[in-house]
Amino acid sequence: MKFATMCAGLAAVAATMVSVGAAPALAQDKKPYVIYLSNNFVGNDWRQQMQRVAQVSVDKGPLKGRVELHIEVAEGTVQAQINSLNNIIRQKPDAILVDAASDTALNPTIKKACDAGIVVISFDQVVTEPCALTLASNWERIPAVMAEWMAVQLGGKGNVLVDRGLAGAPISAQLQEGYEKVLKDYPDIKIVGYYNGEYALGPEQSGVAALLAANPQVDGILTQGYGSGAIQALKDAGRPMVPVVGFSYNVAALTCAETKSPCILGSNPAYLSSEAIKLAVEILDTGKRPEQRSVEVEGDFVTTTPFESKLFPGAKMQTIEVGVNAFPDQAPGLTLPITPDWVEITAAEAAGTN
Repeated sequence: MKFATMCAGLAAVAATMVSVGAAPALAQDKKPYVIYLSNNFVGNDWRQQMQRVAQVSVDKGPLKGRVELHIEVAEGTVQAQINSLNNIIRQKPDAILVDAASDTALNPTIKKACDAGIVVISFDQVVTEPCALTLASNWERIPAVMAEWMAVQLGGKGNVLVDRGLAGAPISAQLQEGYEKVLKDYPDIKIVGYYNGEYALGPEQSGVAALLAANPQVDGILTQGYGSGAIQALKDAGRPMVPVVGFSYNVAALTCAETKSPCILGSNPAYLSSEAIKLAVEILDTGKRPEQRSVEVEGDFVTTTPFESKLFPGAKMQTIEVGVNAFPDQAPGLTLPITPDWVEITAAEAAGTN
């Protein structure tokens, strides 16, 4: 499952680092750091983009020549990732970045890496082992800002549909609860239907279509997926376009632009991997780590209609512009925004079409 700016937590890292030993020699005097990225699968567009932008971020910009990056994919099972991590630990790298298959099952192996003096950063799907730093999107902020945007678009009144996501998935429950928590402050906004979009276009479109058939008045739709499936359901039903909340896939941004649908798309940037690499290099350069174990990335929102969030002041909005931050010549599943602000990653590099 980019984004365009460094999170506030990362921006404050320099001021909140705590020493973990004597400061090393100047960065320019050091050999490239050996960093391994352990990924438990590449079965979707986000994971593939995550790996590509990790490599791009060490091939150009401020990290060029600073990192020898190795990407290891442990497909299939938790045990496969544990076995892979044990092999990586034996190589004695400077740092290991982990997109985890389990938040707890990897903990003993992660602890082994820490005890060996390896910097460990768990990103995206994070572990609970305290010795590992974590770096992930702010999942409280994302649904809150998007539900607030919906309330503003509706003027605090109307009927909405809410996506439950994927049954049993913790993030689905978190997003649904995040939407509902904000909407409860607007008693004239009524949730008139729920569906399970399953983070796929087909279930999203069919779920919304069924609810449109049952509800003559729908004024907004809060999805957990593409948003473009919901827009297609509106078109097929001959309904007017209504405000839609979704996530920042290329196809979603393009559909919002082409149909002139009011949209806001939250981002879980694929460049989390790049931010994890940058954080690892900062720790290795300075001999210090952040005081807080968890670092949150606050990705830009991609929208047709920017607004000023009162719940999260300063939340950055990118207005959708075809050819600038939405790309007709790139894959529908490309995650937007595509680059942090400290290195220039192009759409072609992120999509692997360069």
